[in-house]
Amino acid sequence: MLKKDIEAKISRLREEIEYHNKKYYLDDSPEITDFDFDKLMQELIKLEKEYPEFLTEDSPSQRVGGEPLSKFNQVKHFKQLLSLSNSFDEGDLRQFFQRLENQLGESTYEFSVEPKIDGLTIVLEYAKGFLKSGATRGDGVTGEDVTYNVKTIRNIPLKIDHQGIFIARGEAYIPKKSFEKINKLRFENNEDLFANPRNAAAGSLRQLDPKIASQRDLRVILYELIHTDKEVLLSHREELEILKNEGFTVVEPFYSKDKEEIIKYCLNFAEKRNDFEFEIDGLVIKLLDKRMQEELGATAKTPRWATAYKFPPEQAETKVLDIDWNVGRTGAITPTAVLEPVRVSGSTVKRAILHNEDYILEKDIRIGDWVVIEKAGEIIPAVVRIIPEKRTGVMPEHKFPQVCPVCGSKAVRLPEEAVIRCTNTLSCPAQIKRSLEHFASKAGMDISGLGRQLVFQLYDEGHVKNIADFYRLEKEKIINMERMAEKSAQNLIDAIEDSKKRNLSQLIAALGIPLVGQKAAKILAKAYRNINNLMEASEEELMELEEIGEKMADSIYNFFREEHNLQIISQLKELGVNMEEEGEEIIPSEISGKTFVITGTLENYTRIQAQEVIEKHGGKVSGSVSKKTDFLLYGAEAGSKLEKAEKLGVKMLTESDFVDLLGLES
Repeated sequence: MLKKDIEAKISRLREEIEYHNKKYYLDDSPEITDFDFDKLMQELIKLEKEYPEFLTEDSPSQRVGGEPLSKFNQVKHFKQLLSLSNSFDEGDLRQFFQRLENQLGESTYEFSVEPKIDGLTIVLEYAKGFLKSGATRGDGVTGEDVTYNVKTIRNIPLKIDHQGIFIARGEAYIPKKSFEKINKLRFENNEDLFANPRNAAAGSLRQLDPKIASQRDLRVILYELIHTDKEVLLSHREELEILKNEGFTVVEPFYSKDKEEIIKYCLNFAEKRNDFEFEIDGLVIKLLDKRMQEELGATAKTPRWATAYKFPPEQAETKVLDIDWNVGRTGAITPTAVLEPVRVSGSTVKRAILHNEDYILEKDIRIGDWVVIEKAGEIIPAVVRIIPEKRTGVMPEHKFPQVCPVCGSKAVRLPEEAVIRCTNTLSCPAQIKRSLEHFASKAGMDISGLGRQLVFQLYDEGHVKNIADFYRLEKEKIINMERMAEKSAQNLIDAIEDSKKRNLSQLIAALGIPLVGQKAAKILAKAYRNINNLMEASEEELMELEEIGEKMADSIYNFFREEHNLQIISQLKELGVNMEEEGEEIIPSEISGKTFVITGTLENYTRIQAQEVIEKHGGKVSGSVSKKTDFLLYGAEAGSKLEKAEKLGVKMLTESDFVDLLGLES
């Protein structure tokens, strides 16, 4: 065949494949079998390999997935991705509408009501018509670059008509039927089952190997056009139309100007939630007019022009077969109800947390009881109440543990606490294992491949006794472990070595300081920049930081006074673990070393953006006004912090003063 004929054939194959993609994913009316579709794709891939000069970045063959990645890169979003405020009942909905009227005046406004997809937020960016990147939401400011996985999602166009910058936001999900197929296959392969479709979608989108993601039937529905360099949007209805015309799957809203009609629609909708091919956990109500949205603005976390109406949690009846007691990394011994399996909110529930001794006594839960359970926040199964009329005969009250169920040490309940604790803090195997697991987890040092099962195995076989021992592991010592081979052993050693480069914030979170999670770890890392500064901080200094209260400050201070902890940190240093927070170079300025408090609503900055500017110029931000506060940066609707600053003689800055002080562009 002549080259021009080859090029024409490749072009026809691409058009045919994209046509069938559209029929399957957008129109829900497939015309050929999966087998025939795969044959078309294989023919295209074969021709593109033989004639690479005809390969283009928008070819459907590029969805198949490339080589596995070693890690995901971080991506800073075009603008902060806010979350939604929640409404749980009629009263909350009325308050939402009343707040809008208080700001906009009484009038008739049009709203959209859309299904709230229970998936994972995804941001797509196109440039010159081609898909440039796909990213997760992350913390709203920074997400993970999952472009290679996004390209495997077949209802996302690789090419659109818009030739400029085009950034859109939506939700990635796995259809319920596909989820059931995935779990069936995992069960047959003796793999852990996904808890629900959302977990399956999140796990698939964050696969380092795109080929795995391509097999999971991920899909995306878009609901927001974040930025475009051409269209001036006047309404949310218009942005959905633009997204639809570009070939995206979009939400199908219910539109109304009648608040009573909207409230009735929301309250009666829960029974329809199972009619969708995907899981939904509520409805999203949005004011349509973009100018009004701009006028209303947002708080630090949520837009004022939208709210999420969350469905009441589904409930089910089941039987308590047993009560297990588990030991956590802090020594807390917590009870779990072992249940007769029951289906609730899209997944099978076999266990439910019972919190503590008081919870069991208050609800009078006993082994053999029939109970009502629900998913609190649609995630954690909880026992709501017992069903006393189903009790048969005399059922003994549950006996609470007097010793640790793992190490046999004395178990105590301190007067100020609700939990029972194992007193053997330094050598209880359960506490050590959980601490090791936490250190390696995504919430800690994010060591790829080092999950619970392998951590416990490393501990049980004597290879790891404390967190520093991870960095002493040698391939030769672990290669003969069960389910470990040459390649997997080397991958593990490489992943552990790579984790030495993690930022200080991740190390702080990984250390397992009581009460300190990822958010607090980031605050501490930003404020102190290296581990030595943090170790020397006083309780009073720690409490000056935003969101670090008295109990947390006390916990941090005491953690770094424990000799065992200091020895471990010293060993980590010697083993090459990073102890500093990476960041932009500090710009010398008049505010270097000065403490700011931010209050009210600024015109050109969110609080996070203002904090970043302050820190970039050497300052730091505190959550409360005190004698140590140097500047109060205030905007509209500044409250009690402004009054307190005036009384203490703190220098107060408007946004304009702030810009002038730092020589910023206004």
